[in-house]
Amino acid sequence: MESSIPLPTPFLGLLIPIFALLLPVFIVGIVFWYKAREKELQYHQDMRIHEMEHQQKMKELEIELEKTRARQPTEKQA
Repeated sequence: MESSIPLPTPFLGLLIPIFALLLPVFIVGIVFWYKAREKELQYHQDMRIHEMEHQQKMKELEIELEKTRARQPTEKQA
């Protein structure tokens, strides 16, 4: 009593080569996406670092400007 389901051999004969060709394409696509995502994350991290450095420099310049403004009235009185 053999109850095996017959496989559509011509259909599998067509699908296996197609899958064999598509599998490397999918693997390369996944690897490319992973590398691109890593570069994107690195770019965002670099941009955040530059933004923080810029904010720090702006604060320093603002403090310097306040010091200069504070000195101006004393210089005018002299």
